[in-house]
Amino acid sequence: MPNLLEIARNPIAYTAARWTPTQRTLERATLSSVVMSVVIVVTGGAVRLTGSGLGCETWPKCGEDSLTATAEMGIHGAIEFGNRMLTYVLCAAVGWAIVAARSAKPARTELSRLAWAQFWLVAANGIIGGVTVLTELNPYTVAGHFLLAMTLLSVSTVTWLRAREGDERPRPLVGKAVKQLVAGLTAAGFALVAMGTVVTGSGPHAGDSSDVPRMPVDEQLAAQLHAGLAWVVVALTLALWLVLRAFDAPVGPRARTRELFLVLLSQGVIGYVQYFTELPEVLVGLHLFGSTLVWIAVLRLILSLRERGLPEAPAVPAQATAGAQPVAASSG
Repeated sequence: MPNLLEIARNPIAYTAARWTPTQRTLERATLSSVVMSVVIVVTGGAVRLTGSGLGCETWPKCGEDSLTATAEMGIHGAIEFGNRMLTYVLCAAVGWAIVAARSAKPARTELSRLAWAQFWLVAANGIIGGVTVLTELNPYTVAGHFLLAMTLLSVSTVTWLRAREGDERPRPLVGKAVKQLVAGLTAAGFALVAMGTVVTGSGPHAGDSSDVPRMPVDEQLAAQLHAGLAWVVVALTLALWLVLRAFDAPVGPRARTRELFLVLLSQGVIGYVQYFTELPEVLVGLHLFGSTLVWIAVLRLILSLRERGLPEAPAVPAQATAGAQPVAASSG
């Protein structure tokens, strides 16, 4: 019989003592939180682009007298409340990642800590999201809400990538100059994402049909600076690819650099088309999705610069073998 008190006291430890995930299960669990992190960013953008940011007029309830959206709130209330409900799906994905990482054998302490970090980021962003509603879509809290969501995406992506490799001491695959080039590329990529929040905060898609305040920045200037940073990232990526080819670097870093370059080109095309077509909502949403893919590609590149071996085969718990009996060989 299960010990209900033990389950209630520490359900994760109870599960970990009795279950060992396969490597494939561990990878799927950590990947699920990456997928949901992307979904929550894109659907959050959809809330803003459909003018549903104040579809639920308060927080944590949706209305003054209702926990959920009502018919009177219309489609905007349904969209905003639906996005809030997706947070629970995200929590489930993060919870699965936590349980799988904690249950891995041999123990993977760093992986477990990364998975738990996602939980605290989700909780923190839930609070920031509430503040965003209570401040009636203040553009600075909206930007903070997005950047924290991208931080969650960063941690979930690193967790997934770490789940696919071992825990040996990192061995560099490239030299110091390449590492410095990638560091510069990463800094430029972060600045690109951050500048994107300024473009949003000063642009026409305020998130609601009411008079929502905007950042006191010239929208066209912000867009041009954003485009300039994008070209810097593209140039650094191209330079990195040429350097890796010239020095016959391992296939991993070269492949990740090529992937980043292709994602950047696609994102650039969408960015320029949306700019010259006066920011249609569909293209803005697609550009937002592209920003998550760019950042994931950057993180994959960073982790490809070293190797940590392959994951160890899952250890078989002692309980699973305690009752096993040796089988005598047949005498024929």
